[in-house]
Amino acid sequence: MWKNCDQLIKHLELKLIQSDLLEVRDIMGDYSTDVIGTCAFGLQLNSIVDNNSLFRKLGRAMFAPSIKLQLKDMFQYISPVLRKMLKITDFPKFATDLFENFFRQTMEYREKNHITRNDFVQCMLQARTDLVINKSELSVSFKEMDIIANAFFLFLAGFETVSTTMSICLYELALKKPIQDRVREEILTAKSNHNSDLNDGFLAELPYVEMVLAETLRMYPPLSIIFREASKSYQVPGEDLVIEKGTKIAIPAYSLHMDPMYYPDPITFNPERFTPEEKAKRPSGVYMPFGEGPRQCLAFAEIEMKLALSEILSKYEIEPCEKTDAPMKFKKLTLNTVPKNDIWLKFKRLDL
Repeated sequence: MWKNCDQLIKHLELKLIQSDLLEVRDIMGDYSTDVIGTCAFGLQLNSIVDNNSLFRKLGRAMFAPSIKLQLKDMFQYISPVLRKMLKITDFPKFATDLFENFFRQTMEYREKNHITRNDFVQCMLQARTDLVINKSELSVSFKEMDIIANAFFLFLAGFETVSTTMSICLYELALKKPIQDRVREEILTAKSNHNSDLNDGFLAELPYVEMVLAETLRMYPPLSIIFREASKSYQVPGEDLVIEKGTKIAIPAYSLHMDPMYYPDPITFNPERFTPEEKAKRPSGVYMPFGEGPRQCLAFAEIEMKLALSEILSKYEIEPCEKTDAPMKFKKLTLNTVPKNDIWLKFKRLDL
């Protein structure tokens, strides 16, 4: 991650020679694509410097808004049988085929050349051996496509939500200079304490950065609605309602995050909502930008965002410009939170 972050800063410096106005969402997307490629798949994708990166194009295609995507989600919860009859798929076939071929080749190459790495691909290879080849004694039958599907969704989850969150966080900090200054002060102090070594100790000394990221995710949750299916019947406490096994449930994450009962003045960006004291006052289940429980977002997303923000804000002051879309508008026909327009910000080099 640190190497990817270093490449990000070098790329920013080159772009800022041409103009001090940058579109940050595309830049953050390149960075998060490279991080997921390196950390999960052991690949040097070079999306940051390669505008024609195949994986970057793949990622963009996955989240392109469309009426077909909306119909797919509608049929999933109204008539899954009809959806199957109409052969409506979750993602563009060319993209899923491309990823399937790539991941199969990666697994075959590693096995053939006896390559072992401490990454997600290695975990999937082991899972493939245990669950598909050796047929572990489980009540559930696994196929090789189940292994590939897990890898595919890790790739999807690892770049779009992270890049959008980082971009919107920079946007809010550009509009809220006192908060940006406090974030920068914390980062510089932590860097000084660790001789600019971006290690675990450094990351642990960024509680206010964590609060800023949490508030960003509250106001702009990656998924406005989280869909689940009841695995068993459940009696709602204090109510006559019983959610039967198999019932499909829509959890309105955005509505919970904007409920003044839990978050007074919810349209105001206020990281102080996430002090330990304030968090302790709220019930569980009213903050879930990535879901809840053991299957919520992977922890390395927070590390990835902390590193990028630390490097950018310790070197640059971020300001809005004439191209900044304020207030921010969002695209329709998408389930994930996507800005309607590009996020343009002004970067000023700091002389520290």
